[in-house]
Amino acid sequence: MKHLFLLLFSITTALAQPYDLIIQNGRVVDGTGNPWYYADVAVQNGRIARIGTIPASEGKKVIDARKQIVAPGFIDVHTHVEGDLESRPGAENFIYDGVTTMVTGNCGGSRTDLQTMFDTLRVKGFSSNLASLVGHNSVRLKVMKAAFREPTAREQTEMEALVEKAMKEGAVGLSTGLIYTPGTYARTPEIVSLAKMAAKYGGVYASHIRNEGQDVQTAIQEAIQIGREAGIPVQISHFKVASKPLWGKSTETVSLVEAARHNEGIDVTVDQYPYTASSTSLQSIIPSWALADGDSVTLGRFRDAATRRKIRNEMTVSLKKNDRKNYDYAVVSRFEADTTYNGKSIHQIAVLRKLKTDAASEAELVMTLIEQAQMKRIQMVYHTMSEEDVATILRYPNTMIASDAGVASFGRNMPHPRAYGTNTRVLGRYVRELKVIPLEEAVRRMTSLPAQRFRFADRGLIRTGYAADLVIFDENTVSDQATYEAPHAYATGLSYVLVNGVPVVENGKHTGKRPGQILLGSGYSK
Repeated sequence: MKHLFLLLFSITTALAQPYDLIIQNGRVVDGTGNPWYYADVAVQNGRIARIGTIPASEGKKVIDARKQIVAPGFIDVHTHVEGDLESRPGAENFIYDGVTTMVTGNCGGSRTDLQTMFDTLRVKGFSSNLASLVGHNSVRLKVMKAAFREPTAREQTEMEALVEKAMKEGAVGLSTGLIYTPGTYARTPEIVSLAKMAAKYGGVYASHIRNEGQDVQTAIQEAIQIGREAGIPVQISHFKVASKPLWGKSTETVSLVEAARHNEGIDVTVDQYPYTASSTSLQSIIPSWALADGDSVTLGRFRDAATRRKIRNEMTVSLKKNDRKNYDYAVVSRFEADTTYNGKSIHQIAVLRKLKTDAASEAELVMTLIEQAQMKRIQMVYHTMSEEDVATILRYPNTMIASDAGVASFGRNMPHPRAYGTNTRVLGRYVRELKVIPLEEAVRRMTSLPAQRFRFADRGLIRTGYAADLVIFDENTVSDQATYEAPHAYATGLSYVLVNGVPVVENGKHTGKRPGQILLGSGYSK
């Protein structure tokens, strides 16, 4: 009889606790942009099961979110985590910033064997959900290597086949990096043809456009043209104005995007990181023609006096156009050949080496550093933007928030602080302190807007039946901690981060759990 009583008690208790987890007393910012409201949120089997007033007795676990915001997990539409996520699956820098979904394969660089990458990650496990684009540069390199020419008809067909293969393996679209080799060698029709293949499978065209400085408006128009001709939604990556003489012109660049939407019905949106500095390779400021045909050929050009002089002259002309006297704005983030240079500008390195600090001498130094690194990537931070333009772009309703970062190796090198604090910087600096946009609008930009753009049909909103990707944070304390001088600092103010219903951050600490899933594009076929 006693055993029967215990059995009945256990069954009754189980029936009374239908939910794995209940979040109580929080202010729900649901991702729509609508005002917050009080509600409890119940989670069962990784999904949002109920929203309303829910007794604590019905949950196996209860989180008291009193005085805190409950929001959908943030979706970072522009990351570079290939390779990083396999070795650092906890993705701590993203998780502490509230990111529950990452889109990788941006700027034209991706894995071309997505199925293999996805299978490896599923076995290993990882903390944040992942989707991937297929990168044009990677596809072109596989077919044409670093050739500075148009593809033959056969090569174009081979590239289209690789894009189609990737879309069937679950890519969410095609990306380009048109300031990088070999993307810079591609003409618009080549990209349109590949974008048409991505469009066939419901993909997006995400572009690091051809120029973000002096010719930024022409580059925006090219991205819009590709969308128009390929019939594909366009995502312009890390939207910016990166030239001093053009500071303040973001009103015009935003207007180009809005005109395409309003006047032509072209589905174009943008993303942005909330900083006045960018980060990419030192090689990116070398004229692209000089990088053609492979590393050994490039180094040969550097050794030829006449060609080296031509490269140097083009670099100094570019500096002058951008109202720069030298490379004091270009700071080394990672230089494996001499880590003492990390955190120093090219100008400061010239002083350390007791070199002249005029434009021509520092352009020579740039080539010397690349030679010293034997063409291995030298990562840089470039201080090229204005705070006014950052705020103007952030005010545009179709701007998403994105880090443009990889999975950070804590304490190593001097990365851009965006790797640690992108979303929390928006919430702390631009919402709470500067009041550039309201809290609910900021959350929409991080959740439902990117979910809509990349067709994540069951994420980005707090809705019954949606995946339980959720964040809980204190709007009064949430903040980025990373700076340019001290970039290795996790964001603070998020007490919980749930990925597919599993707490990956609990009471402000990473739990080590790996509940992330691969989010496949609509073209996926087994």
